[in-house]
Amino acid sequence: MKISRVFAIISFFLTLLLSVSWGTANNSSHEGFLECLESHSEPSNPISAVLYTPENSSYSAVLQTYIRNLRFNESTTRKPQLILTALQVSHIQAAIVCSKIHGLQMKIRSGGHDYEGVSYISDVPFFILDMFNFRSINVSIENETAWVQVGAILGEVYYRIAEKSNVHGFPAGVCPTVGVGGHFSGGGYGNMMRKYGLSVDNIIDAQIIDVNGRILDRASMGEDLFWAITGGGGSSFGVVLAYKIKLVRVPSTVTVFRVTRTYEENLTNIVYSYQQVADKLPEEIFVRMTLDVVNSSVRTGEKTNRATFLTLFLGDSKKLLSLMNETFPDLGLKQSDCTEMSWVESVLFWTNFPAGTPVNILLSRVPQVLTHLKRKSDYLKNPIPKQGLEFIFKRMIELESVMLTFNPYGGRMAEIPPSEKPFPHRAGNLAKLQYATNWNENGVEAAEKYINLTRKLYAYMTPFVSKLPREAFLNYRDLDLGINHNGRNSYLEGAVYGIKYFKENFNRLVKIKTKVDPQNFFRNEQSIPVFPYRK
Repeated sequence: MKISRVFAIISFFLTLLLSVSWGTANNSSHEGFLECLESHSEPSNPISAVLYTPENSSYSAVLQTYIRNLRFNESTTRKPQLILTALQVSHIQAAIVCSKIHGLQMKIRSGGHDYEGVSYISDVPFFILDMFNFRSINVSIENETAWVQVGAILGEVYYRIAEKSNVHGFPAGVCPTVGVGGHFSGGGYGNMMRKYGLSVDNIIDAQIIDVNGRILDRASMGEDLFWAITGGGGSSFGVVLAYKIKLVRVPSTVTVFRVTRTYEENLTNIVYSYQQVADKLPEEIFVRMTLDVVNSSVRTGEKTNRATFLTLFLGDSKKLLSLMNETFPDLGLKQSDCTEMSWVESVLFWTNFPAGTPVNILLSRVPQVLTHLKRKSDYLKNPIPKQGLEFIFKRMIELESVMLTFNPYGGRMAEIPPSEKPFPHRAGNLAKLQYATNWNENGVEAAEKYINLTRKLYAYMTPFVSKLPREAFLNYRDLDLGINHNGRNSYLEGAVYGIKYFKENFNRLVKIKTKVDPQNFFRNEQSIPVFPYRK
């Protein structure tokens, strides 16, 4: 027998032996983790009833129910070793204890809308702490407040407020299936932000379980930690259980409109004018503009640029029409474009539900659309000149699939100091931009194609947006900005994306993180790091 063949046989058996050993050790660790959870579970609230492993027939359904980006529902996507759908605080406390003992990474999911799937995927062995059972909402119209658990969705919050009052609301997102946990902790914005600021600007208390398993409220956690979890991302600091929100006043009648204009309808001048006025309009008006590419109705077989203007006005249509025609006459708004309704009905309008849809649809946790997607963000400080708009329009025709949305600032957003919350993007911003691409094809190849299209438009926009840093919005999670491997270079890696998300607030977040979670237990691909250890 040749020596090379002998070595090949020995190598094969060594590989086999190592594989079996690793598998045995892995299974032993997995079993040990399950036993740890059982032993730390209260007999009156057994944890076994809310554990799902791949061997469980319901595992895939539980995992997929809150996957909101089909990019991360592929056969090649790494799956969690188990899912813990906590029902009791004791289940969460057990998860923290056992995760620390066994070194299994914990991902915390409330609604699953993280654009990059950070709440339910990982490159290292992990499990999901699913918070969707923590969904209670207690509204007090008398005090104009509500306690909202993190597993509630925004639609449920709006519905529970509206069933008690038609003159109260809350400034948060326009997608009703978004989970409260990630949305609030990352900032949370919506179409009332020019009037009332972000969600976090209207949060007055919170409950969190820290790395030691303690349940803390605002008074016991201290102002630093409360500041951090209202805009800095809660999952870097602990397991947030609930937020106490301050309700805001809304008129009994609001007005909405959705109008479109194409390139052939003087689009360049309209978009240029929009940039001049959108952040300066009365704070009761929010006009979102989305640019996309559609089939031309003028040139058969060709594509054209389109802008959609979607608006909420906290007032009646007569006043809105007068204001718009005075300040933004290029749009050519007509009375017939405007519709009056209640504030909660406007949520349905903004989410594209058909007219007449009952408002209890807001209680549904089934998304209207489920697709593969990529998102990116930018901040616009100055209007894009007409020549620049022409350039972007041409590039969008080439790319075809990518949408670009302008969310105007000004109003209350310009009055709040950038250090008031971890979210720093306040005065000086004309609009926050979102790049959005959706596709239906499965597979890595399709994903790379559409992700690259999104990156191209982002690159084309470079001359027109914020610089040093090129700012970004945490709730528009974008792993292109940097990934933290949570090793020796964690702080340096974290600063790459952290300064874009938080600017000067980043180091304050790191300081708080280092104090409350010095071993960096609560971590993910873009979490807040701890300061490097120095002797």
